[in-house]
Amino acid sequence: MAIRKLFIANRGEIAVRIVRAAQSLGIETVQAHSEADRDMLAVRLADSAVEIGPAPAKESYLNVDRVVRAAVESGADAVHPGYGFLSESPRFARAVEEAGLIFVGPSADTIERMGDKVAARSAAKAAGVPVVPGSKGRVEGVDAAVQVAADVGYPVMIKAAAGGGGRGIRVAEDEASLRKLAPQAQAEAQAAFGDGGLYVERAVKDPRHIEVQILGDGTRAVHCFERECSLQRRRQKVWEEAPATCLDAATRDRLCASAVQLAEAVGYRGAGTLEYLYEESSGQFFFIEMNTRIQVEHPVTEMVTGIDLVAEMISVAAGAPLSVAQEDIRLSGHAIEVRINAEDPAMQFLPSPGEVTGLSVPEGEGVRFDHFLYEGYQIPPFYDSLVGKLIVHAPDRAAAIARLETALEALRVDGIRTTVPLHLALAADADVRAGAFHTQWLEPWLAGGGLETQTTGGAS
Repeated sequence: MAIRKLFIANRGEIAVRIVRAAQSLGIETVQAHSEADRDMLAVRLADSAVEIGPAPAKESYLNVDRVVRAAVESGADAVHPGYGFLSESPRFARAVEEAGLIFVGPSADTIERMGDKVAARSAAKAAGVPVVPGSKGRVEGVDAAVQVAADVGYPVMIKAAAGGGGRGIRVAEDEASLRKLAPQAQAEAQAAFGDGGLYVERAVKDPRHIEVQILGDGTRAVHCFERECSLQRRRQKVWEEAPATCLDAATRDRLCASAVQLAEAVGYRGAGTLEYLYEESSGQFFFIEMNTRIQVEHPVTEMVTGIDLVAEMISVAAGAPLSVAQEDIRLSGHAIEVRINAEDPAMQFLPSPGEVTGLSVPEGEGVRFDHFLYEGYQIPPFYDSLVGKLIVHAPDRAAAIARLETALEALRVDGIRTTVPLHLALAADADVRAGAFHTQWLEPWLAGGGLETQTTGGAS
């Protein structure tokens, strides 16, 4: 079943990325957009575009009925959801398929199963993949959460059973804090995902966040090695790299093999990511969740493997088998991605939408800038603040950091504030250069004046 026309149900830089991947495959593109995104770069690049509603996402990009109707009326054969918005909505995937279109991603049943953290944990355990000790299923009340915590030991993490993005998560050090925080997590989960279900698990000590990129065609799966995403602010990733320098070869092999094992056990189709916590002190890794979509940080994997992940997931959706065998996938060098957000790091990351009055993009060997900017573009205030991703690739990590610094200094986005100063400060920091960080490292560094120390020329 060939895909002749692809409907892109997303916006921003990932929409641009999908347009270009589809066009490289000779596929016509239709770009969905809200009223606020009429001038978006993806609209200009796509073969055609269709408006799906007003600026608020719930009336446009998150409106299942409007998006599916627009896709059908456009004459598209398939729909690519990108990331965020409806990308992990089983209802959306089912609606697309029921309308007679191809959903570029896994089946609705797989999204439902692996998108629910409790069900995903159960699937992982059944496949022999290690998980963090925690509740066997959802915990619906505080007393049940307290009982689980007594069994696994404090500190514990309280997590939303549905959704992601760091929402609905709290860390409780003792029973008193658990009784206080569980209702907060439940309310946040209900507001964010329409599902107040929680689960409880032991908090891993100073964990590294490691994730494995997989590709599957519904029958066979392969891994494209791992990424490290431990530099996080408010549980949002800031800096990602591949491969993870904290893993030895044997641990890497076991980790990646476990990801393939789980992907094949659930009959996974498309691009997906299995996320793990790695405890350096014990050398143990634990599966925590699966993202059933392409991820923001996928370019670092593309840089170190040479695989076009977006093009591969489109081909698989059309019914083709995977084009790569596991033995053909090799690691080459080191890649780093930093997220460029329209935010002011010096002002507690205050959003900074507005007109891009000037743009200078770094170029050269091993440098890539995925973005949706152009001079004169008005960044709307209604959506996520991510405006681009700067990715570098070099023979080793030290060379990659040096290349990143050069590229950051060359990147200019006039008219708005961006997080470039944050990344320059991180690239200059001794701990970051040594790879000596974990998921709780960045926020104390910021609170302790790490950003100011580096940007004012102080000691690193």
